Amino acid sequence: MQYCSLGRTGLKVSRLSLGTGNFGSGSSTSGNWGCVTEREAYRIMDAALDAGINFFDTANVYGRVGEGGYCGLAEEIIGRWFAKGGGRREKVVLATKLERVMENDEYDGPNRPRGLSLYKIRRHFEGSMKRLQTDHLELYQMHHVDRSVGWDELWEGFEGLVRQGRLDYVGSSNFAAWDLMKAQEAARSRGFMGLVNEQHRYNLLCRLPELEVLPAAADQGIGITIWSPLVRGLLGVDMREPDRRPLSDEVKRVIEKYRPQLTAFSALCRDLGESEANVALAWELANPAIVAPVVGPANVADLTEMLRSVEITLDAGTMARLDEIFPGPGGDAPEAYSGWRELQGS
Repeated sequence: MQYCSLGRTGLKVSRLSLGTGNFGSGSSTSGNWGCVTEREAYRIMDAALDAGINFFDTANVYGRVGEGGYCGLAEEIIGRWFAKGGGRREKVVLATKLERVMENDEYDGPNRPRGLSLYKIRRHFEGSMKRLQTDHLELYQMHHVDRSVGWDELWEGFEGLVRQGRLDYVGSSNFAAWDLMKAQEAARSRGFMGLVNEQHRYNLLCRLPELEVLPAAADQGIGITIWSPLVRGLLGVDMREPDRRPLSDEVKRVIEKYRPQLTAFSALCRDLGESEANVALAWELANPAIVAPVVGPANVADLTEMLRSVEITLDAGTMARLDEIFPGPGGDAPEAYSGWRELQGS
């Protein structure tokens, strides 16, 4: 396993992060939320530690099984795994998230809906710590931005946890570039470290973050982790036999939409002698802005196969071919959106 710093911090994390969004009851189709049983989740987490993956990612809403189903189950599974001992908690850099509503949340009433506030930060944190069976957290991430709440209030909540020694770092998820900048400026005005990581959607089929989010994060010393780096398994499909493993109906529909690109991608991967999933992950890891893709293996075999991705170096020809198959937005964002140069085609 390879390691790098989490943003501008001195904390070293593995180049692959173990995602737990599919930990749950095991009653759903592979690739969906809650498809991994608790027993298999234990095996996956043990195998991840053995492979040197020290960066685990979860959220207080993971473990959902169907709409309106139970939330918090993934955190509880991790907590019971920690309780097995063997230094498991000490070896893990643990990240969880808050912001979304929890159907089983005991705090009912007008403050229950999704969103952020100092009130919610404290209560959601306590709920996660109880489920995770731990007294501290390395990284606490806002699942989505809430622009109706001022940053002074939000930083007041997070700073309190840091000053108490219960939280090390604060992160975000699904923030726009200007949200990142507003957060950092408010933190600087308070003498606080601010955000150290942004978890974002970025993959071969979604390259818009290259325009502003990735450059802004790099400028501010914010690391980038990637949620759903394989697009729920889509970028791991061998188009010679796309039905080799069970896929959700949603993924099957998307396959049809991108069939020409995915077919060309599979052909390139065969030429390279590598799996589709590992080439997709290696492409993401080649971007210096990326700390780690958050992978969600359905079993130990999937995890073992993904470990190869950190060893792959894609040459310039391969990177150019991937640009042809999956075109990006076209370099950096324009300095100004005047429109004149765009009309001229320059």
